[in-house]
Amino acid sequence: MSLDRREFLEQSAQVLGMTAAVAQVARTASGATHPARQVAEAVIPEVAWVSPVAHRVFQRRGFDPRHAHDHAEGGPRRGGADLELAWKASQGDQPVWQARVVPLPGAFGVATEWISLETTLQEETLRARLHVEAGGWYRLELRGVVGTTTLVQGALEPVGVGEVFVVAGQSYAEGANDELLKVGEVAGRVAALDVESGTWQVAHDPQPHRGAGGTIWPPLGDLLVPLLQVPVGFVNVAVGGTAIRQWLPGESLYSGLLAGARRAGDFRAVLWQQGESDVIEKTTTEVYCKRLRTLRSAFAREAGSSAPWLLAKSTLHPTVYNDPVGEGRIRQAIELLWDEPGFARGPDTDQLNGDNRGGLGTRRHFTGIGQRRAALLWFAALWTELQHPPAKAAK
Repeated sequence: MSLDRREFLEQSAQVLGMTAAVAQVARTASGATHPARQVAEAVIPEVAWVSPVAHRVFQRRGFDPRHAHDHAEGGPRRGGADLELAWKASQGDQPVWQARVVPLPGAFGVATEWISLETTLQEETLRARLHVEAGGWYRLELRGVVGTTTLVQGALEPVGVGEVFVVAGQSYAEGANDELLKVGEVAGRVAALDVESGTWQVAHDPQPHRGAGGTIWPPLGDLLVPLLQVPVGFVNVAVGGTAIRQWLPGESLYSGLLAGARRAGDFRAVLWQQGESDVIEKTTTEVYCKRLRTLRSAFAREAGSSAPWLLAKSTLHPTVYNDPVGEGRIRQAIELLWDEPGFARGPDTDQLNGDNRGGLGTRRHFTGIGQRRAALLWFAALWTELQHPPAKAAK
């Protein structure tokens, strides 16, 4: 054999040997020859979430506007909420359940460390509570561990802790306005509850299971979020063309109001935008006051809520009637109720006439600019209400 051929074969053998060695190292590093490593890299089972659902906003408690700024002594008092967690997991062992929240990019709020949960088992569903500081959006993470091994896990996003408002009344609140408005807040931290399904979504118009037109709630949320630095949620149960008598206990609208409140769990206030149908029905000031007191009292008792009702002056409907006397009766009722316990000042949206209202050939309610201006008026009323110390706000 020639020298050149022998050198070629020796070099080839060296290369092949190195290749085999490298392959063995790669297999070892990847765990291909390590059964224990294969077990460690097995896919961890996922829990099946029952609650919360994505885009859920929990009402915060403990918010004190006097001490909510970053330089408050002892830290800002922005409040928080106990998140009610429920999930199903097919895990034979009995792990220790832990949860935490992680702020999503650009979120308000703070992360929590892994916290061990006190769980209860009800009809194959595990339940627990986790305290979370006001803010969001968050990613909610859950795991079941034995020692240092995670046996089962789950994650859900986004969820938030902020301000929740129940919306009731008639068409101007429901969704009969000209322009379908979108939430402009960059992270979509304005959410709406679908009362029928129990799901939450970004609060773009049309609102879930309400009118097919536009509302004033997306721009209101856009105004609130950057200043409150928390997500905002709306629970809209308004129904167009309804008078106050149709909302009284025993009526279907009252049942819908209670259902929405119970789905929300907790909320800051009821936003009441109604009055036009009572102008048409010529309801007196005294009767309107009596009916709204009855409604609010029954609701507070059955919903277990002391939340204030912010009442708008909403009596103008130019394409349907021109009745200054009838409008005045309802406006006077609202003014009287503003000063009573359980009620608070909402906006005077009757100020919005002219280009704020659609004429013939439109939906005959607010125009797009009217919707945005009504949202601004609601913002002013809510901002004032939210500046009360906690004892005043609770009423």
